[in-house]
This record gives sequence, structure tokens and C-alpha cells, in this order.
Amino acid sequence: MLIMIPALSLPVGHNSAAEHGLSINCETPQFQCSRNESDAMKKQAGNHVNRKQSESDSAAAQSTGAMSGEFVTETFEYDGGRQVTVYVPPDPPEAIVFAGDGQMISKWGRLLEKADLPSTLVVGVHRQTDEALRLHEYSPGFDPERFAAHEKFFVEDVRRWTQSRFGVALPIHRTAVFGVSASGELALALGLRHPDVYGAVFCASPGGGYKPPGVMPSPLPRTYLVAGTEEPFFLDSARRWADALRDANADVVMNERVGSHGGAFWQEEFPLMVAWAFG
Repeated sequence: MLIMIPALSLPVGHNSAAEHGLSINCETPQFQCSRNESDAMKKQAGNHVNRKQSESDSAAAQSTGAMSGEFVTETFEYDGGRQVTVYVPPDPPEAIVFAGDGQMISKWGRLLEKADLPSTLVVGVHRQTDEALRLHEYSPGFDPERFAAHEKFFVEDVRRWTQSRFGVALPIHRTAVFGVSASGELALALGLRHPDVYGAVFCASPGGGYKPPGVMPSPLPRTYLVAGTEEPFFLDSARRWADALRDANADVVMNERVGSHGGAFWQEEFPLMVAWAFG
């Protein structure tokens, strides 16, 4: 079932860094990223921001300000020291969201406190600062060995630590995986590969490195896609995924609204995703 949400006129933030603005030769057609696609991505993100963690990101991960919840950051041995930042809500969690690009997305937990939503734990796995390595971790076709190592860390190690550290082990239908841009591809890949772990996928503005497989696996998680009318490359990618999932009889939301490629656009959608999956 494909649900179309009417476009909303909402404020738009600045563009983020270009996703997949690289010339990468892949062995299989499913993961090919052509020079035309690369050029389109570069043009789309012309006014990009630095992908590295900003001072405001860092401060948000270390201080709760006026929030009732708190942030907890742990450094793991994986890949020479990888951090995970968790937004811990003030009330016992009723849902959990695991996210890539974690130093950015974890702090969006504050938005959930302002809405009438189930108490949600947000577990954010920090990204690689090197953009090429980030793509290799997030999209299965570029470097399968690196993707598999990150997949194990994300799906097994981080989830096991979360259960132990916070005493949270929720059923599949209360567990989601979330990503934006390249990490949106990660969310789709992990959702399709681990439907026994993630009951829902939240994907904003997915890039074009990971495309729908010719034959969809079964079962499929529920999936919420969003993309902006001012990011045509990523909108086309989101539509492609929505169509493929719909054809496989998945439960799909595809939201198209005014917006461009960046954090302000994505964080406005996050509470809507949580409400759809867990509300």
C-alpha cells in the first residue's frame, strides 16, 4: 500500500554535503553510480555544509540544556574508536530508533519531547568523517567487506550494548532504523536485510548508490520515505524506492513536500515518522 501525503509548505534549511559526488566504478548494475548521477548530485548540493561534526553538534551531544531527557555517548573499539550517542527520554522508552549519521540525528530526540508521542530512545551511530569511507559503510555495493563490518557493528554490537546499558529490548514493531541521504540508503539496506530486527524504516532523501533489488526479499518492513521538491535527484531516488516497495506489497508512505537537502528539512519530518510508526 502506497500512501501519498500532501505537500506541506514548511521552512527549509541549508543544503548538506553532496552525497555520492564521487566517480565510483561498481561491479554489479544494481550499485552503479554513473557520471551523470554524480554530476547531478554535485549540482544538487552546491551550497553544501561540511560533513564533519560541528561545534553545535558536539555541544548538543554533551549537554541537554532545557531538555528533560539526556544524552549518553560511548566510544567503541570498532574502526579505531567509533562513538555512539544515545538520546535517553525522561520516561521509560516505548520505542527505539537506531540511526546512522548519529552525531546529527541523535540530538533530534529533543523534538520528540515537544510532541505528543510515545517515549522514544534514539541510538545514533556516528559516521565516518571521510566521505568516501562513509559511503562505503552505508551503501552495500561500493566496498562489500567494509559494509559488512559496519553492518555487524550496527546491527549486533550496538544493539547488544543498548540492551545491556539501558535495559531496553523492544519488539520488532517498536523498533525502527533511520537515515538521511547516504545513511538513508543504509536504513533501507538494513531494513531489507534484517526485517527480524527492524519493523520500520525511516528514510529521508536517499542517494542513488543503493537501488531497489530486482527481487524484493520477504517479509518487508514498513517504510516511510520523504524527499523535497527542491532536491530532484534525491526525490527521484525516493520515488523509485516507493514504487519498488509498493510493487512488492509493502506498507509504504511517500511524502513529497517543499524542501531541500539538509538537516532542517529532515528533522521536521522525524516526529511525523515516529508518530506514523509508533503513535
